[in-house]
Amino acid sequence: MIPSEFLRYSCQIVLPGFGEATQQALQNAKVLIVGAGGLGCPAAQYLAATGIGTIGLADYDTVSIRNLHRQILYTHDDIGLKKVVVAAKRLQQQNPPLQIIPYDIKISSENIMDIIAPYDIIVDCTDNFDTKYLINDACVLSRKPLVFGAIYQYEGQLGVWNVANADGTFTANYRDLFPSVDAAQVPNCAEGGVIPTLAGIIGCMQANEVIKYISKTGSLLAGKILVFDALTMQSHIVNIGGVTKTKITALTQTESAPTISIADFKLSLDNHACELIDVRTSEERLAFNIGGKHIPVSEIENISTLFGCNKPVVLYCASGKRSAEAVKLLKKKFPDAQLFSLEGGMKAWREQE
Repeated sequence: MIPSEFLRYSCQIVLPGFGEATQQALQNAKVLIVGAGGLGCPAAQYLAATGIGTIGLADYDTVSIRNLHRQILYTHDDIGLKKVVVAAKRLQQQNPPLQIIPYDIKISSENIMDIIAPYDIIVDCTDNFDTKYLINDACVLSRKPLVFGAIYQYEGQLGVWNVANADGTFTANYRDLFPSVDAAQVPNCAEGGVIPTLAGIIGCMQANEVIKYISKTGSLLAGKILVFDALTMQSHIVNIGGVTKTKITALTQTESAPTISIADFKLSLDNHACELIDVRTSEERLAFNIGGKHIPVSEIENISTLFGCNKPVVLYCASGKRSAEAVKLLKKKFPDAQLFSLEGGMKAWREQE
């Protein structure tokens, strides 16, 4: 007879090769999900439903109306609230005995090692490359497995990095696949678009890999990456390598670009106290813009001079991510310039109109 505390999990306990011992392993497990957005919502929901005993959830963003089509833990009433606060409350209601730990904080090189330390496995549900590399490197240094997920338009990717082999080596990690990426030139979901169901599919697959890892069932996507096309419903698996070929000895120090809020920016604009650079594509600019010079991210490094004045220069894009990367690039060329990225970009601007 299944113990009363396991009744809600009875349909998985009766699975071949599963059993009560496996369920206990799930309840003893500690899983950290970084990113409470399109991927993090379904991943967290299914891990909570499965009975993962401790779930950490790290995100510092707020719920936006433009998130709701794919971030299924949130409702219209949650707009403007902190994602991890809302998500933690919903997950706790879903499965009250679990320990849900929210981290309302931006992951950085200064805090990531301490945050991931208590956890058995990490789930990367983020949407920017700087954070993906940071999480990857921290997991390699900490010898922790990492479940990777990414979505863009109609394509999703899934893999499991840094799994220990029997001989003491580790499987491939993110840098074996992508040694480096020019983050400034790769749009995210807010800029390039994404079909919402893809977030659910890949997020659920991430949860599935976590369950397989903890329960020691099935074949992990270790050292491999699954590429899924939502338009054709076809997928293929690329073998990255059973043993990593990269050597990571330290974290790359994270560098945040200076930002300006929409409110402060509007005040500066009204007082003609700043100059503007639109770093988006020509198509984006034609659709909607708030003025300023048009210098796409791909051309930012070619700038030989900034405006001939001492005014602050504000860069903007769709969400604030490409403009932040552009600010970092320009700071290297013009270290004394007053450069800012518009926080939230055109998405935030339109929401506050």
